[in-house]
Amino acid sequence: MTAPPPSQVLLSWSGGKDAAWALHVLRQRGDVDVVGLLTTIVEGADRVSMQDIRVEVVHAQAASAGLPLIEMRVPRQPDNAVYGARLAEALQVARSRWPSLRTLAFGDLFLDDIRHWRMQQCARLGWEAAFPLFGRDTAALAREMQAGGLRAALCCVDTTQLDASFAGSDFDADLLAALPVQVDACGERGEFHTCVLDGPMFAAPLMLARGPTVLREGRFACTDFLART
Repeated sequence: MTAPPPSQVLLSWSGGKDAAWALHVLRQRGDVDVVGLLTTIVEGADRVSMQDIRVEVVHAQAASAGLPLIEMRVPRQPDNAVYGARLAEALQVARSRWPSLRTLAFGDLFLDDIRHWRMQQCARLGWEAAFPLFGRDTAALAREMQAGGLRAALCCVDTTQLDASFAGSDFDADLLAALPVQVDACGERGEFHTCVLDGPMFAAPLMLARGPTVLREGRFACTDFLART
């Protein structure tokens, strides 16, 4: 009996380690085919929401991953109605390119409320939400990422949860050892966000230079990463 063709999946792409590892995990499976990436860009800033990664950097990541990137542009702090409308538009763009596409995957790890909200948003639009990493032990997952060749750096630190001095640090074993005990190893509660530089999901590492670290909104220590020219 001939096996059914793999189902197509669109992956929500932040430019960070969880999205990148979700791509790697999905590509190891035989039943799915990741056809593209969807990233949320803040209008006027040209940066990824939360991660604060430059739009040109996420496009370079997508190119190294060999996948097209669909941009979903939103205001700095969109309400649910605006977010839902922009998501509907972006998913329609995706479906016009891949008519059989029905699944949007996320790199969420353990926050049930976020998972439930994403499922509701997708269901309202006739889509399914998938969470290939959900429920994993985050300390073990962080070590698995590092052992698997993923290279990333902290691009945004919530200074109400973690000292600003961690901004710009490599996401490596030394970082895991230095994190306070109350901080999740993968930053799943928003303690920090990362920018991926290399990994098994990329054809080649990204040549990025670390820029300055600035405090945004009086709270977030954001280290800029710039494509080297």
